[in-house]
Amino acid sequence: QVQLVETGGGLVQAGGSLRLSCAASGRTFSNYAMGWFRQAPGKEREFVAAIERSGGSTYYAASVKGRFTISRDNAKNTLYLQMNSLKSDDTAVYYCAARRSPYSGATSSAGLYGYWGQGTQVTVSS
Repeated sequence: QVQLVETGGGLVQAGGSLRLSCAASGRTFSNYAMGWFRQAPGKEREFVAAIERSGGSTYYAASVKGRFTISRDNAKNTLYLQMNSLKSDDTAVYYCAARRSPYSGATSSAGLYGYWGQGTQVTVSS
C-alpha cells in the first residue's frame, strides 16, 4: 500500500501561485511514477501532470503546460506541483496519485493509478 497526503491548497487571486505537496509513505516512493489530477464541481476528474520514477521525464495537460511544474524529491518521499499564473478555471480539488504497479511508466490515464490522496482544494478568485 502507498499512502498519500496532499497539502498546500488554498484561496489565491488570479495570476497568483501555489505549491502543492504530496507526502508518500508505505512503499518505496522512488519505485512509483506519480501524477496530479484535479476535479472541478460538476466535472470529471482530469489529468494535470505526471512524472517518471526518476523525475527525468514529465508530462502535462495542454491547459497547464507552461504554467505548472511537477517535480519530486525521492529522498523526501514527496511530490510537488508548482502552479503559477493561476486562472479561475484552475479551481478544483487536486489529487496526487501513484501508479498501481511499481516500475510502471507515467501516464495520463487515471484508471492506471491505484493509490490516491484525499485531495486538497484550490480556489482561484477572479
